[in-house]
Amino acid sequence: MASATSLVTDDNFSCSICLDVFTKPVSIPCGHTFCQDCITKHWETVSLFECPLCKETYLPKPMLRVNIFIADMAERFKNAVRRKSSSPLQEALVGKVLCNLCTDPMSAAVKSCLVCFMSFCKTHLQPHQTLPNLQRHKLIQPVNDLQNRLCKTHGEPFEFFCRGDQMFLCLSCKVKDHRTHTVVTLEEEAKIRKTKLGKDKESTDQLIETRQQMSLDIRSSLDGVRKNAEQALSYKNHVMAAVVDYIQRSQIELTEVINTKLQQIEKEGINFTTELDAEILQIKEKKEQLDKTSLTDDDFTFLENALSFTVSSPQVKNWADLKLNTAEFAIQDAMDELQRSVKSKINTLCDPTFREKQRYAVDVTFDPDTAHPLLNISADGKQVATGYQKRNADNKPERFQKVLNVLAKEGFSSGKFYYEVQVKGKPQWDLGVVSESINRKGDIRLSPKNGYWTIWFRNGNELTANAGPAVNLPVRQIPEKVGVFVDYEEGQVSFYDVDARAIIFSFTGNSFTTKLFPFFSPCINEGGKNSAALIITPVTTNH
Repeated sequence: MASATSLVTDDNFSCSICLDVFTKPVSIPCGHTFCQDCITKHWETVSLFECPLCKETYLPKPMLRVNIFIADMAERFKNAVRRKSSSPLQEALVGKVLCNLCTDPMSAAVKSCLVCFMSFCKTHLQPHQTLPNLQRHKLIQPVNDLQNRLCKTHGEPFEFFCRGDQMFLCLSCKVKDHRTHTVVTLEEEAKIRKTKLGKDKESTDQLIETRQQMSLDIRSSLDGVRKNAEQALSYKNHVMAAVVDYIQRSQIELTEVINTKLQQIEKEGINFTTELDAEILQIKEKKEQLDKTSLTDDDFTFLENALSFTVSSPQVKNWADLKLNTAEFAIQDAMDELQRSVKSKINTLCDPTFREKQRYAVDVTFDPDTAHPLLNISADGKQVATGYQKRNADNKPERFQKVLNVLAKEGFSSGKFYYEVQVKGKPQWDLGVVSESINRKGDIRLSPKNGYWTIWFRNGNELTANAGPAVNLPVRQIPEKVGVFVDYEEGQVSFYDVDARAIIFSFTGNSFTTKLFPFFSPCINEGGKNSAALIITPVTTNH
């Protein structure tokens, strides 16, 4: 197939199959000419040997021979095209509208005429600028597709635009078919649309600029976050190292203090025992003397010996108040308190046992039979949100009727269990566990003595543990997902900020005797401000 390229085309030297300049042109009996490869491949795809143009059929297949005359003319045409395309002037005209009257060299058109349907360079445009008849012709910026600007119905140039039908019109279209429509000139419509496009462009430019600035701000914020994280890690390492060093030094000092006090007590004890041993020796000597005096049974002899025998009283102390100081080593309570305090402080930063808690994850779903009629539960039982209209729900004994609460279907009466709830986007919520025997109908007070071990979030920034009395909790960061851990035997209910892996609050020292159920409240809707759902999410651990 031919593959020659050109800056201009000529139908006299073009194959009607490949639409390019002939390569090895061959003529068939009807007189039409094609590239040898083009007609050969065409006949390979059809069942009849026919001319692609006039449809004349041949049987058998005609012999193909090169048309020497057309081949020679096509080659000359190709050479002429190559010469033109190789000149700097023609290269500069590539992609431009060319004057239809120029021969060689070609010139770029400066205007196109919608009456003549031709494009003119500056020289050939002069008649349109000087001759009265030609001055009435419609001139536009040079374009290549002048035929597309001609009305196919009336053969007149498009000069108008119908706003109702959104289409181009010639003068005849306007007069005949669009007399009652809103019709404007192409210039008017283009001006209006260019103005609108200009505004749209300004708007899009503003949107781009705004988003580019937002992107820059985010990148800057990320840089700040990374810097803060580096500082936090550095500070953490410094503080932890200082704490460990202080504890090690305290351990050395405490060991030395205990040993010193032990030595002092041992010395004091030895001194006491030495002095007591000396007094015991004196007392024993007196006892021996007393024993000798009382050996005879004869009264006369006994009195005679007693009168002649003098017993000296031993020099002894009154040891009634003697007490060795052994309370100096009673540090267990203080050390236990130290351990609890350190663990508590560290757990508010990041509980190192958090991953262990997650191992006790259980599958929890909302129980529709306990849900207040204003609460809507998803089909999978994993989401609950406060609606705008009450459902028709039976007033079952287990249902909350006055407050926006719901329990889980699953209850637990032993062991450990853990679950997580997404609270992102909610300025109010309640979470926790409750005893199976709680009051669900009347006035409900959230406190452990009433069977509720809960925390709640209010006003988008206030965390409270409903411990009775309530405990206001510090909020380092607003949690987006809360984990709840229960150790039934230990009487512990703990709440965690899952993303920070830090403890929020723990109820400890409880004695559970009934089944415990996970407890939830998405709270009031607040006109859509608190419409987000509480979502029970799968527990995932990234080890």
